Amino acid sequence: MDYRRTPLLIVIVLLLIPVHTIAQEKNSYQLIPAPDLWYNTIDGVRVGVRVIGEMEDSFKDGPHRLDAGVWLGTNFPSNPISYYLNYTEPIPAISTFGNEGSIEARSSIRTGFSKHMLALNKRWQKGFDELKYQEIQFFISQEKMYESAYRPFPTTWNTNWNRLIGLNYRNHIQDEQNQFEANVRVQQQLNDQSPQFFNAEIEVWNQHSFMKNVSLSNRVFFGTVSDPLALQYQYTASHAAPISWLSNGISRAKGTIPQTWIENGIVQVSGGANLRGYTDTKYGNLQNFSTETVLAFNNEFEFPNPISSSLSEGILGDFVFLKSYLFTDIGTVFKSEPVLADAGIGLQFSINIPDFLGKPRGFAFRYEVPFWISEPDLGESNFKYRNVIGFGAVIAL
Repeated sequence: MDYRRTPLLIVIVLLLIPVHTIAQEKNSYQLIPAPDLWYNTIDGVRVGVRVIGEMEDSFKDGPHRLDAGVWLGTNFPSNPISYYLNYTEPIPAISTFGNEGSIEARSSIRTGFSKHMLALNKRWQKGFDELKYQEIQFFISQEKMYESAYRPFPTTWNTNWNRLIGLNYRNHIQDEQNQFEANVRVQQQLNDQSPQFFNAEIEVWNQHSFMKNVSLSNRVFFGTVSDPLALQYQYTASHAAPISWLSNGISRAKGTIPQTWIENGIVQVSGGANLRGYTDTKYGNLQNFSTETVLAFNNEFEFPNPISSSLSEGILGDFVFLKSYLFTDIGTVFKSEPVLADAGIGLQFSINIPDFLGKPRGFAFRYEVPFWISEPDLGESNFKYRNVIGFGAVIAL
């Protein structure tokens, strides 16, 4: 099979399915466009349109679901046009109310990265309780970083086509006092040439609320990749693996976040070990440090503040949150290095508008002061005023 043709075939399928559907069901299928504007150093101002396609009154829970976008980079780089297409079709034979099975096809070429995927999804939910569910996804994909200029740190990437087969699993349980979630991802590279790497991540977090704006949250993360040549899947002590930076527009490409902020350790992109006190140390240096395996424990104790109390009383209280908390992180990077730990205080502003299944959908910005770390760089003090701007929640409630 010529895998170079796979992206084109997926694009053709994704484009034809909605057209065919509209032709047959003119009065029941709708395409909802919205303008989209973003910025990175290579594209400049990137202008485009996002389109949601669905059956009328299905609330993103029916057949023929489409999420797509196309953009133009106004700096007119070598590849000025980029796109994203995601099409989901329920499979009636394995679907009941709240327990959908579906086939999903995804194709994207944007910000110097090409990825194309086919997946089989299944969800289990009891009755109308959308806050207690399990989901599993089997997928096969291929991906390639083809334009290094978009990457904040190009040396943390290889430029091979990676063909992958894998599984994602999520278990979410939520009630008035507790939120629990477990996520597992395993994937195996299928490239003909060696090395063939294996990647696995396990993340478990839990929050227990004692009263309004008083809670204790805990997170455990383990991640490993079997080969050091799988550069974009490797970890630092503080940041998400480079491949995970692509999942959010803020960190997807160089320049949206000022490059000097990242290089100086002022910014932390959540994910991986999340040892947030080490962004400006050798263990968090994205250019000069990486490791194949990490294990970490993150803890946060939320306490009330006047602003969060005011927000919670208004209509915005269901969607906008300001959390104040004390935090500790402890972990190891498995390179004959000591156990790393930190402690500090932080504020997190987050917006969350749940989707039609009740799952969180939003983003978080953090300002944190890790006033103590156990293993500072040579000549530095354990106690020091350090400050970190974080993108994405460490414990994604």
